[in-house]
Amino acid sequence: MLILLPPSETKRPGGDGPPLRLDTLALPTLGAQRADVVAALVELSSDEDAAARVLRLSARQRGEVAVNAALREAPTMPAVDRYTGVLYDALDAQTLDGESRRWLGAHVLIHSAPFGPVAAADPIPAYRLAAGTALPGVPPLRQLWAGPVTAALAAASPRFVLDLRSEAYAALGPVPAGVDAAYVRVVTETAGGAARALNHFNKHAKGALVRALAAERPRLASTDGFLRWAERSGRIARRGRPGEIELVV
Repeated sequence: MLILLPPSETKRPGGDGPPLRLDTLALPTLGAQRADVVAALVELSSDEDAAARVLRLSARQRGEVAVNAALREAPTMPAVDRYTGVLYDALDAQTLDGESRRWLGAHVLIHSAPFGPVAAADPIPAYRLAAGTALPGVPPLRQLWAGPVTAALAAASPRFVLDLRSEAYAALGPVPAGVDAAYVRVVTETAGGAARALNHFNKHAKGALVRALAAERPRLASTDGFLRWAERSGRIARRGRPGEIELVV
């Protein structure tokens, strides 16, 4: 089982890990793309005004330019601890026991804009870059990442992929054709029984779902297996549109 998570715009600062080493990250075939994006982001950061404009930073956010400028030298921490926000607060990986954290490291990839998908345990620095940013010096991120990420995922040969990414990040690396995969949409049911997509609770539900999977560590190899596990664990999950699962909250 492989779980794909989106990143978060908000991140913890600092860290006590060594500086970024692209060659140690998961899916090493993405090394060239990672190096190109990091180089472009560091180069952009040499001009604060240009960087603020490209990254759409407010006056209060201009400190993020210096964060990007230090990408190669900054301290790191595990990716699953780096990100904050609703999803990662619900996952609360820092409070999981060692076995659960090792499970996250083996089964979860977090899809970042500058590094592509990285393992939950991979050490990364703080950064500022979103999926939709048009970064000077490299092709549009969707064009740069999509093919290589799909190929890297195919090479990993997962039996089952649970895709919890936002649509913007899913576009940066579609799951390979032929893999049993389920894209998760978090919904609630209206009084008339129709399913309505959620926003804030979407992120919370995904974080809580991954925390439960890490705690229980079931052996899931198919969409059907995931649906059976969800039912046993008291969750309402059902097939939606082709290739999708609706998680009802």
